[in-house]
Amino acid sequence: MAMPQNSTRENGFCFPQPLDFSHPSPRPGEAGRTLGATSGRDGCSTPLSNGITSSGAPSPSDSCAQPLCTPTPAEEETPLEEGIKYVSAEGEELACGWGGFTPGCLQLCNTSKGVLFFLCVASFLQGMTVNGFINTVITSIERRFDLRSYQSGLIASSYDIAACVCLTFVSYFGGNGHKPRWLGWGVLVMGLGSLLFALPHFTTGQYEARSAAEVGVCGGNQSLPCSQAASSLSGYRFVFMLGQFLHGMGATPLYTLGVTYLDENVKTSYSPVYIAVFYTAAILGPAAGYLVGGMFLNIYTEIGREIDISPENTLWVGAWWIGFLGAGAASLLISIPILGYPQRLPGSQRYIVMRVSEAHQLKDGSHKKASDPDFGKTVKDLPRSVLLLLKNPTFVFLCLAGATEATLIAGMSTFGPKFLESQFSLSASEAATFFGYLVVPAGGGGTFLGGFLVNKFKLRCSGIIKLCLLCTVSSLLAIFIFFIHCPNMPMAGVTQMYSVSALPGGHLNLTAACNAHCGCLQETYSPVCGTDGIMYYSPCHAGCKKVSENLKTGKKVYHECSCIDKTLLSGPDDAEPGKCTSSCAKRPLLLCFMFVVILFTFLSSIPALTATLRCVSDRQRSFALGIQWIVVRTLGGIPGPIAFGSMIDKSCLLWQDQCGEQGSCYVYQNSAMSRYTLVAGLVYKVVLGTTFFVVACLLYKPPPPESAPGSSDASENGTSDLQEHKPSLPAEEDI
Repeated sequence: MAMPQNSTRENGFCFPQPLDFSHPSPRPGEAGRTLGATSGRDGCSTPLSNGITSSGAPSPSDSCAQPLCTPTPAEEETPLEEGIKYVSAEGEELACGWGGFTPGCLQLCNTSKGVLFFLCVASFLQGMTVNGFINTVITSIERRFDLRSYQSGLIASSYDIAACVCLTFVSYFGGNGHKPRWLGWGVLVMGLGSLLFALPHFTTGQYEARSAAEVGVCGGNQSLPCSQAASSLSGYRFVFMLGQFLHGMGATPLYTLGVTYLDENVKTSYSPVYIAVFYTAAILGPAAGYLVGGMFLNIYTEIGREIDISPENTLWVGAWWIGFLGAGAASLLISIPILGYPQRLPGSQRYIVMRVSEAHQLKDGSHKKASDPDFGKTVKDLPRSVLLLLKNPTFVFLCLAGATEATLIAGMSTFGPKFLESQFSLSASEAATFFGYLVVPAGGGGTFLGGFLVNKFKLRCSGIIKLCLLCTVSSLLAIFIFFIHCPNMPMAGVTQMYSVSALPGGHLNLTAACNAHCGCLQETYSPVCGTDGIMYYSPCHAGCKKVSENLKTGKKVYHECSCIDKTLLSGPDDAEPGKCTSSCAKRPLLLCFMFVVILFTFLSSIPALTATLRCVSDRQRSFALGIQWIVVRTLGGIPGPIAFGSMIDKSCLLWQDQCGEQGSCYVYQNSAMSRYTLVAGLVYKVVLGTTFFVVACLLYKPPPPESAPGSSDASENGTSDLQEHKPSLPAEEDI
C-alpha cells in the first residue's frame, strides 16, 4: 500500500501528536483505525504515540528516520482515500472559536493566512492611530486645549514609555503562554485607548473661535495679551497621556508575540514573507492616518455649527476626534476573531520538526538551557533568560544596529516633512503630502522586498546579516546627496535687508523705514509673498495697508505695501499670503535620493528581524523580540527625534517670540540643515550601524551541521534553504 497523503501533500515528517486515519464510511463497530495501536494486519508491532515507546523517548529524528508502518503487499494494491486528522497529544483544542463555540465556518480562517489577515488589520489600525492620527491632530489638540509644545511632546512619548514598561512582562510570559489571547486582549486595550483619547471632546464645552479680522495689516495690529496662567483645559493632557499609555500597552504584544506566532506557524522559508506583509500593513497605516486625519481636520470640530472662518485660519480647530472613535471601534471588533485562535494552528507541528536550529552557540554551552521544556515558565527563570540573551553577541549587536536604524527612521519621520518644507518652500500640508509619497512606496516596498529577498535566496542567519550590511552601505552612499541643498527664498529682515542687500549673519532686523510707523508685532507671524518675489514676516511688516479677497481664488490679497520696491515692478505693489514658490532645479534629484535612502533603510528591517529570530533558541524568540524592542525604543525611538531636533535647531534663522520666550523655529538656513542632516546620517550609518552589523556577522557562531537533525545541504554560507531530502518519499511541495 502506498503511503497515505494528506490534503497539503506534506510527506516524510514526524508529528509529535498521534495521527488519526479516519475512513469516510467506517464499517459497523469500527469507527476508524488509529496509528498507535498494535495491528498485525498493518504490520506494526510498536505503538506510535508522540514518538514514545516502552523503552524510552527517542528524538524526532529517530522516529522520522523510517516510515511509520511497513505496508504489506496486499495493502499496496488498495489505495486509501482517508485524510489525516491532527490531534493534540495533550488534548489541546486546535479549533478556532471561543470556548465551546467552534462552528465549522470559522475553521476556514484557522490557517496561517487567516491569522496574517487579522494581524495585518490590527497593525494597520495601530499605525494609523499612533503614527498617523496623533501626528496629524497634535496641533489642533494644542490649540483646542491650550497645551504647550512640551506637553504635547509628553503625550506623544507616553506610547513609547508604556511599551518599554510592558515589553519585558508581555514578551516573557506571553511567549510561553497562549499568544492569540495576549494579542486579542492587547488589541482590545488599544481600542479602549483610542476611545479614551476622543473622550475630552465630549466632556468639554463648545469651542469658541475668536475673530481676527483685519489683524495683520499696517496699523491694524491689536495687542494680544500674554496669558502665563495655564488654562483649565490643559489638565486634559493627562487624559490624552492615559489614552496613549493604553495604546502602548495594547500594541506591545502585536510586534513581539504576533511576529513569533506567525513564525511558528509557517515554513521557515515563508516566515520572512509573512512578517514582511505584516510590517508593510503597519507602514501603510500611518499613510492612511495622514490622509483620513487631514480630511477630518477640514470639518469643524463642532459638527453642524456654522462658523465664519476657514480651515486656513490659525484659529480653526478641525474634527480631530472622529478618527479615534472609528479606530477604537474597529480595534474592538478585530480583537474578537484574534481571541478565537488556538495556541497553535492545526498542522503547525510539522514546521517545528522541520526547523533546524540556527541559534548562536555559546562557548560554555549555556544556550542549551533554553531547550528545556520547563525553562521560562516561572519568574525565577527571567534573570537567566536575560543573561542568556546578553551572552549572545550576535543578538546584542543586532539590537544595537536596530537602535541606530530606529534613530534615523524616528528622526526622519518626525523632521522629514520639515526638511522638505524648508528646502522647497512648501506649506506644511504640501510637505506632508510629498513626504507621504516618498514613504509609502519606499518604506512599504522596502519592507516587503526585504522579506521577499530572504525567502527568494533561501538565506541562512549569516547570509541575512550580510544582506543587512549591504543595505546599510547602499543607503550610506545615497546619504551624500545631502551635500546638495536648495537656496533659501529671500526674506526681508531675515536673509536680506529691506534694501535688497545682504543681511549680516545673525543680525535679525524686521523693522525698516517703510514699516516703522505700522507698530508691527513680532508675535504675529503670517508670511506673505510680494510681487517682487521677496517674502515678508507679515502683511504689516510688508507695509500693506489694505486687504481684499480675490473672487476667483477666494484668497486674500494685500494692497499698497510700502516695503515692496516699486522701482523693480511694472505692476501693483501687492502681496499674497503664504510663502513664495521655490523654483529649485535640484528638487527631483533630492527627492530621488531621499527615496533611495528610505528604501534601503526599510529594506534591512525585515532581514534584521528575521536574523534576530534565527540567532536565538526557539523558546526565547518572543522574549528576545521584547528585549530588542526595549533597546530599540530606549536607544533609538525615544532619543532619535530629540537628537535630530537639536541638530536641526542649530540651523534656525528666525525663532518664534512668545511673550518674550523663545518658541518654535519659523525659518531655517537650508545649507546648514542639509549639512547637519548629512552629519547625523554619517554618524549613525557609518560609525554605528555598519560597525554593529559587521561585528554581529563576525561573532556569529552557527551550530555544527551534524547537530541539526534532518538537514542536509544546509550550506554555511547562508545560501541554501532548510529542507529535508528523503529519497524514499515524495518531495515536499510548496503550499
